[in-house]
Amino acid sequence: MRKVICSLMFAFCLFSFFASGGNAQQTVFNVPTADVLERGKVYGEIDASFKINDQDALRRFSGFVPRVVVGTGKNVEVGLNVTGNVNPGADATTLVPTVKYKFYQNEKKNVALFAGTNFYVPVRNRSYKFGAYSYVAAAKTFNKTRLTAGGFVYTKNVVAQNASRGGGQFAVEHAASDKVSLAADWITGKHANGYFTPGVIYKPHPKTTAYFAYSLGNSQLKQGNHYFLFELGYNFN
Repeated sequence: MRKVICSLMFAFCLFSFFASGGNAQQTVFNVPTADVLERGKVYGEIDASFKINDQDALRRFSGFVPRVVVGTGKNVEVGLNVTGNVNPGADATTLVPTVKYKFYQNEKKNVALFAGTNFYVPVRNRSYKFGAYSYVAAAKTFNKTRLTAGGFVYTKNVVAQNASRGGGQFAVEHAASDKVSLAADWITGKHANGYFTPGVIYKPHPKTTAYFAYSLGNSQLKQGNHYFLFELGYNFN
């Protein structure tokens, strides 16, 4: 599995070097955006998270999440993430099919409403059989700044042992230039995905996007609950 992930990372690096022409962004860092791929468009991404030192709340680790998203038309897109690829320790590989629907858009007022669900299907070292993350959100653009706010629900065991979790998710993106945006997102709550993540989004080519961020835990921050996040995305058409 790790050899496969490394091969995927190498492929995305080649894509970023030779790419030209296209656009897509499906999350800020962790929070979904109002962007939805057009019918037939394909977007791929590799996410790499890592912590370089040992502390009480979160020990040294590295993890990789490859994903692909496809536009199906009528403001709907579907995708697949592969999570749980973490070193050290046994992989808890989980297939995560996704769907997102932008059900309202007012271009004059720069407002959009959207919703989605991620389905969690553990396939290795399973601690639960099936789960889901569902959300609904609104996005509003002011000149070069877009704000996103919404609510979410995780079913039992997905992000907290023997418990469901719900709360708010928020994001801000500001285009500093044609190639660079400053951004941050936040998923509320004390659970496995409860983090505030600020960073920079860089587009070296129209088809390629690189994300550089640092995730700060909602709890046990002083005990070491924080880590680096790097993402590299590519539009195939």
